[in-house]
Amino acid sequence: MIDWTDDGIVLAARKHGETSAIVTLMTRAHGRHLGLVRGGAGRRARGMLQPGNRVHARWRARLSEHLGTYSCEMTEAVAATLLKDRLRLAGLSAACAVTEATLPEREPHPRVYDGLAGLLAALAGDHWPSAYVRWELSLLSELGFGLDLSACAATGRNDQLAYVSPKSGRAVSLAAGEPYRRRLLELPGFMLSETAVGSPGDVALGLKLTGYFLESSVFQHLERGLPPARNRLAQRLGKPEAATP
Repeated sequence: MIDWTDDGIVLAARKHGETSAIVTLMTRAHGRHLGLVRGGAGRRARGMLQPGNRVHARWRARLSEHLGTYSCEMTEAVAATLLKDRLRLAGLSAACAVTEATLPEREPHPRVYDGLAGLLAALAGDHWPSAYVRWELSLLSELGFGLDLSACAATGRNDQLAYVSPKSGRAVSLAAGEPYRRRLLELPGFMLSETAVGSPGDVALGLKLTGYFLESSVFQHLERGLPPARNRLAQRLGKPEAATP
């Protein structure tokens, strides 16, 4: 019998049979990991197994390759705090969907776990859209497709960085990129800082940038597109009324 416990973030829960659910957790030490929750389709368990909620989980199976069963205890009801804010809830749904769709199963990614936990905390603040864009940027890096925004690919200088090459993923300065700007992706300035806040327009550009590389570098190889939840978030943050910075 294999038996372990770990902290986890609920990514998805799908009904299985009459009363159970197959739950996907992003765990700190065991990565994206599935398991069966008996009674998981019941009302009480459904509230705990909402995407974004944090749990302490125990997983047990006779053999390592088996689906196994989870028993979970809620440690933070993140989803419930966002139910009255559709935009923040869209951000939560997008982050969980992207994490579930991009990570291989049972491969530890503690930086992704910590990054997702940090984003969940940021959703309570006013500047969470900027934090979300930076989270996708860090996810690309963890998956091996990080962008190089340290200096201009053409000049080697780190001033007036304004574009990103869609081929190399490297930054390009305003002057060097001017002749080719129609073929380059715009780089909003807030993405060059870990703490800067982007305007709604800059956040939309940031989502377009990270979305392009997620699509071309990750999802293209998985033979599917960006998750619908992520597309909905981009659409909502791209609207004029989404004025949260």
